Amino acid sequence: MRFTETKVAGAFLIEPEPIADERGFFARTWCREEFEANGLTPSLAQGNISFNHRRGTLRGLHYQAAPHQEAKLVRCTRGAIWDVAVDLRPGSPTYLVWSGAELTDGNRAMLYVPEGCAHGFLTLTDAAEVTYQMSAPYAPDAARGVRWDDPAFGIEWPGEVLVINQRDASYPDMEP
Repeated sequence: MRFTETKVAGAFLIEPEPIADERGFFARTWCREEFEANGLTPSLAQGNISFNHRRGTLRGLHYQAAPHQEAKLVRCTRGAIWDVAVDLRPGSPTYLVWSGAELTDGNRAMLYVPEGCAHGFLTLTDAAEVTYQMSAPYAPDAARGVRWDDPAFGIEWPGEVLVINQRDASYPDMEP
C-alpha cells in the first residue's frame, strides 16, 4: 500500500498496490503493521456500508466527541465520491483545514480520517456504495456534526448538493 499524507495532519490517502496476473489482481487494503509504521491507529472495532441512490447526495460532516473519538478508513466500492476530512483538533497545526480526495470503484483508493476530524462525502455518481472501517464502536450520545458548507472550512465541493438529510443540513457552524 502507498500512504500519502494529505494537508490534514494524520489523514492519509491510501492506495493499494495490485499484484496482477492472468486471473486479475490481488491487493491488500489493510495491514496492522503498515498502519502502525505510518503512525495510524491499527485497531478495527466496527465496519459499515452506506448506499446512496443519487448523484449529489451529501453525508456529513460527522464525528464522535471524546472519549469516543474514532479513526475511519473509507473506501468507495461502487461508483464515485468526493471524500473529505476536516481537522477539528484545536491543538493541531492543521486545525480547521480540510482535505478531499476522489474515491472510486476504479481507483480503489481509501481515505484514512484520524480521530478528532470530521468526515463527509458527496456522491459523484448514482448508486454509490461506501464502506467504512472504524477504530471505535459507534456511540450515539457522542455523535456530532458540523455544517458541510461552514465558511470556517471553505470546502470546495465538486458538485451541487441535491440530497441531504435534515440532520446534516441543520448542523451548526463551528464556534469561534
